[in-house]
Amino acid sequence: MLEQILSRAAAGLVAVIIGFTSSIALIYQVVIVLGGTPELVASWILTLGLAMGVTSIGLSYYYKVPILIAWSTTGAALLISSAQGYSLNQAVAAFIFSAALVFLCGVTGWFEKIMNKIPSQLACAMLAGVLVTFGIDVFNFMNELPWVIGIMVAVYLFGKRYFARFAMLMVVLAGFLMASLMGQIDTRSWQWTISEFTYIAPDFQLNAMISVGLPLFIVTMTSQNLPGIAVLKAHNYKAPVSAALNVTGLVNMCIAPFGGYAINLAAITAAICMSKEADPDPQKRYWASIAGGVFYIIMALAAATLVGLVASLPQALILALAGIALFTTIASSLQQALGEAYYTESAIVTFLVTASDLTLFSIGSAFWGIVAGVITLVMTRKS
Repeated sequence: MLEQILSRAAAGLVAVIIGFTSSIALIYQVVIVLGGTPELVASWILTLGLAMGVTSIGLSYYYKVPILIAWSTTGAALLISSAQGYSLNQAVAAFIFSAALVFLCGVTGWFEKIMNKIPSQLACAMLAGVLVTFGIDVFNFMNELPWVIGIMVAVYLFGKRYFARFAMLMVVLAGFLMASLMGQIDTRSWQWTISEFTYIAPDFQLNAMISVGLPLFIVTMTSQNLPGIAVLKAHNYKAPVSAALNVTGLVNMCIAPFGGYAINLAAITAAICMSKEADPDPQKRYWASIAGGVFYIIMALAAATLVGLVASLPQALILALAGIALFTTIASSLQQALGEAYYTESAIVTFLVTASDLTLFSIGSAFWGIVAGVITLVMTRKS
């Protein structure tokens, strides 16, 4: 029993570490672009962390499905450019508008109806396409930190054979230890600071809602929620799509004035909580997402301190950690995607388009991968 608890907690911890550290710099940039301060960044992280933690715990426990909620990484990247020239107050109003559109999708149920018609093989192919770059980057970043990442990979392979449940936890410890020994982590500027909420009154301006809110909604749905649902389908979970959109949309509207720009279904980090390492029993893996929710809340309460901590970590270390954690998921996704000859061509097209850098009409490759796969399936279908 203790072993199960530790493995679930380890999966949740790794997912949160990767999710937090891999994109905190983007959120920092968004705040600065909007004229905010580093102190405001901590307020945003506090708000987002608490919201993600509570919703992850609530949805996972209620549906007994590993549902992890995350902030929109692609949304943050989009805001760095699209939010320029607007005030914090106008941006907050745009966040509320975007969240309302997500909530509307959940109420109408149209997004869930579309997703239910997509074959699981294409969902698995899209998931593999989303994640494969992270796997490749493990070896790309060896150019930057050969010893650190090399030891991490070795520990992972050794751990998969002798202590599979704790392999990723050992990888985290090995990576941080090696980086510290090699002087890659500077802890001298760390200090404990209490995070505080900062309220920002929304200023509803049509231009801001159209230029900022609408693109944020589109990116969140196509580049975040769509892969998030694909992760659930790929692991044979019945995804409560409409309910998740209702909850995230409604919560997002409430937290927007405090910096909650966009929350959504997680994909990359959620896949870690759905792996065999989290729990051999798929019906019990929701506890890993619940553990992730708890760690989100802890992260939120220590936001001001963690912002400084993350700044001292090598980005290559974090991205390599993400890639190693996803090795198993990438392999199983490809296996399921290409398992039936009937779907082989459409699945490989979905995988290749998703893995590419294709962006059309400000919509990312994950969406176009599914579109290309469906078109290929229709055109190559034998009557």
